[in-house]
Amino acid sequence: MFRSQLIHRVLPANKHLLNLRSVSSTAFLSTSQSPISNASVKSTPIHSAAAAGAGAASANASSTIPQPPKGSSIEFKLSKRDPNQFGSRPIYLDMQATTPTDPRVLDKMLQFYTGLYGNPHSSTHAYGWETDKAIEEARTHVANLIHADPKEIIFTSGATECNNMALKGVARFYGKTKKHIITSQTEHKCVLDSCRRLQEEGFEITYLPVDKEGLINMEDLEKAIRKDTCLVSIMAVNNEIGVIQPLEEIGKLCRKNKVFFHTDAAQAYGKIPIDVNKLHIDLMSISSHKIYGPMGMGALYVRRRPRVRIEPIINGGGQERGLRSGTLAPPLVAGFGEAARLMASEYDADHAHILKLANKLMDNLLSIEHTQLNGSREQRFPGCVNVSFAYVEGESLLMALKDVALSSGSACTSASLEPSYVLHALGADDALAHSSIRFGIGRFTTEEEVDYVIDAITQRVNFLRELSPLYEMVKEGIDLNSIEWAGH
Repeated sequence: MFRSQLIHRVLPANKHLLNLRSVSSTAFLSTSQSPISNASVKSTPIHSAAAAGAGAASANASSTIPQPPKGSSIEFKLSKRDPNQFGSRPIYLDMQATTPTDPRVLDKMLQFYTGLYGNPHSSTHAYGWETDKAIEEARTHVANLIHADPKEIIFTSGATECNNMALKGVARFYGKTKKHIITSQTEHKCVLDSCRRLQEEGFEITYLPVDKEGLINMEDLEKAIRKDTCLVSIMAVNNEIGVIQPLEEIGKLCRKNKVFFHTDAAQAYGKIPIDVNKLHIDLMSISSHKIYGPMGMGALYVRRRPRVRIEPIINGGGQERGLRSGTLAPPLVAGFGEAARLMASEYDADHAHILKLANKLMDNLLSIEHTQLNGSREQRFPGCVNVSFAYVEGESLLMALKDVALSSGSACTSASLEPSYVLHALGADDALAHSSIRFGIGRFTTEEEVDYVIDAITQRVNFLRELSPLYEMVKEGIDLNSIEWAGH
């Protein structure tokens, strides 16, 4: 049985208008016209509601797709699954960019777009009370996943806002006496850009190097800490190569030196075990759409004891303990909370599933000649596999893989033609950095999809190499480093 089919068993049983229970999970979670769909799944496109009626139920109802009630003006189309509207869809292996919304999360969100539409900050009537209660329940789910107090969770629009809040908020609050921040060279672009902005404001920033496996050296960090250091910001799981930094060691060192420790955990939250108390984490950035929740939603964990003070970067009505003003969106918050709850309840099954598929993908890709894994093989989140294919241009390989949705690096910097600064930090040259592809595996990835990708990558890498004069020289035994290239 496909793992994605297990969704069938946990969807709510009594939904009225948008009945997700009887929707084939493969209609949500497998591509209707992907290269493997004909062999593994049969999904029926969903058309107008006019055809639905009271006699639609049948013995094989679980394998059919429901329509809205007769007379409804709603046209129930599943995005990504209607070939008439969206066309053929490739296999999705870009989970570090975003994850597909879990149908159970969507089911939770829908009620807040219909009956439960009150402003959660309206404290004088039931409409506000009920949405405020739902938000606090979601806050509890988000906190429980990292063993935090719900009062330490501040809802935001996403991890980029969280990183800006953490770095700029702490720096500006303590800036009169502490003007030094430590981070690493492989952080997310929003962390690096926030640090550059603080440099313009007079702060000093130390950018720690990483070794060839993508890990910082603890001795370098210890030497970099000064009396005026206010914050250390190190990413938990790298978004390009998936390496896991030694969070507990960093946290202990920071606590010993009375320096706040912030970690960007957008790629780590719910995917690796995190206990903010055991790891001595003071601030943590979290993203909803990396855990099968809605986009446009995130949270910043801010420790209360010992207390961390930050200066707000958004001012207004004083919501979220005065640290992030603005009306919260109950559908997004509730969806985020449900996604966090599911990450906790399905952690073991998700981890085993992802580990199995990732090992299969990695082992087969690395069996191709002249390939290498970027980042540590041991200290890594298995769902992120970054591989370099020598003598193949990464962008050319992506163009040759139109049937697979992949990335050559961070989605936030994909518009740039520059090679990955993360791979440069590992010591990769331009050619190797340009030949790298990131593969993301998640909850709804199937083994059939991984098998297809392995075959497709193998065939097309070999095809592109046959077109490469450099590869021809390598096959002839010529050392490319011995060649003196003439300029024009």
